[in-house]
Amino acid sequence: MLKELQVHNFALIEDARVELEAGFNIFTGETGAGKSILIDAFGVLLGSRASVDFIRRGTEGFWVQGVFDVSGEAETLAAVQSLLREQGIPEDEYLFVKRRLGKNGKSLSSVNGVTVPLAVLRALAELLVDIHGQHENQALLRPQTPRVLVDAAGGSALAVARQRYDAGYAQYVSAQEKLAALQRSDTDRERLLDRLNWEIDEITNANLKDGEEDELQTEARRLAHGSKIESSVEKAHALLDEDGGALETLAEARDAVGAVTRYDERLQPLYDALDSAWISADETRRELAEFLGSSDFDPARVDAVQRRLDLYYKLHKKYGADYAAIQEYLAQATAKRDEIVNLEAHIAAAQQALARATQALQQLAGDLTTLRREAGTQLAQRVTQHLRDLAMPQGRFTVELADAGKFTPTGRDTLTFYFSANQGEALQPLAKVASGGELSRVALALKTVQSAAGGAPTMVFDEIDTGVGGVTARKMAEKMTLIAQTRQVLCITHLPQIASFADRHVYIYKESDGTRTATHLQVLTGGARTGELVRMTVGGGTSAVAEQVARDLATEAQAFKQAHSCGTNK
Repeated sequence: MLKELQVHNFALIEDARVELEAGFNIFTGETGAGKSILIDAFGVLLGSRASVDFIRRGTEGFWVQGVFDVSGEAETLAAVQSLLREQGIPEDEYLFVKRRLGKNGKSLSSVNGVTVPLAVLRALAELLVDIHGQHENQALLRPQTPRVLVDAAGGSALAVARQRYDAGYAQYVSAQEKLAALQRSDTDRERLLDRLNWEIDEITNANLKDGEEDELQTEARRLAHGSKIESSVEKAHALLDEDGGALETLAEARDAVGAVTRYDERLQPLYDALDSAWISADETRRELAEFLGSSDFDPARVDAVQRRLDLYYKLHKKYGADYAAIQEYLAQATAKRDEIVNLEAHIAAAQQALARATQALQQLAGDLTTLRREAGTQLAQRVTQHLRDLAMPQGRFTVELADAGKFTPTGRDTLTFYFSANQGEALQPLAKVASGGELSRVALALKTVQSAAGGAPTMVFDEIDTGVGGVTARKMAEKMTLIAQTRQVLCITHLPQIASFADRHVYIYKESDGTRTATHLQVLTGGARTGELVRMTVGGGTSAVAEQVARDLATEAQAFKQAHSCGTNK
């Protein structure tokens, strides 16, 4: 649950901090005092869009921090711990969640001091808090909402059925796509066969060899400098072989030293070196002569190598970056051609596969419909009972299922909420008949049912009492009080009938020093709380009657909580 909320430089809030309790936490204040600003700040903390427009004028940025006690419900604790471990965030009894936004628009989120992506912050928020604002009332009218709520109400059995349907639907779509592709191929069969045969022949007739291209590139470089190579080799041969050349000079030097070695034995190694040099030079001369005799430099060969390389380049552009890629393309094209040649058989097989997938999906969709009908009936019964507790004794709520006429990613069902507020009135789609106050009560009834089935440990109701008053408001307060037995409830209200049930009452107000206006938070107790109930009852001013009404409201609320074993959580 949320233990503490701090808001700094957020719109009209300069610096506010409030401690919260388990149970029923109420926020009240005059219109424009900043109740919606507080909810906006809390929403930003939980991952909603952070705008620089929220930054208090004259400051560099805002930050919002929430301290959550995660030592309570085992299921929530396990999910939170798993997420923290995945992100390498240290675990503790409390979670310190913080979000900052600077004037440059850069947002920074952290959990227990560790910076986290916004997606992680949002995932954590979904585990901790369920916010129900006025727009959630309108969300009940969206076409997909009945299915989402019924699926949630169906529990694990319906979740398993949905997973099986999802898998079956994926196979069904895959079978459809394969058949459609084959049928398209049938339409263009002759054109495709001509193209594939031409491509296969082009690659096959090229008679490519692995490694050939590298060899051709090496040969092309050599041939490109063939005349220069031949001229240089001829010059080297001539310098060794001609009269007075290197060989003759070496022979003379060797013979000169050899003539005197008998007089000085130290000259023998020098003679041997000159003789070895002459032998090596003579061998080199012979090899140079052989090279000149076998030289294959031919302008025609240059053209042939270049044409072969050009063929490789063209095939690379069309079929793949290297030899292996071209061969892979050839294999795929051959397989595609064989498939088209035997297209009728492939189409027949694909039709049979689609028929099997359709039959299997029909069964899975039927299972899903059966479970949804059961879950919808149970949900409607519970919601109807809660509506009657909310001063709608003749209220009726049902979930109607209809066949969508086709398979969809969520099944074959179209689900619609039907509603009747009064006896003798026919059930009609909720979107057509519910007033604002009735919609608020339906929303609260659904939230009550959902809370009984588990969920986030903190529930936020932002002016869910819109359009109601009197007895209805008291009934809504009673319903939220019962929710607060198992969930922490935060509620912004403008009705004293609801505020009187608070376990912790936070007053939101504005103050101005003549130059700046700031919103503040104050926990009310005793006479201050009674005074706020008076203000909410009669507006400005006070009277003995109004004070008595406020005391009576608080006394009746306390009696209800005691009768239903609701502590004050103080």
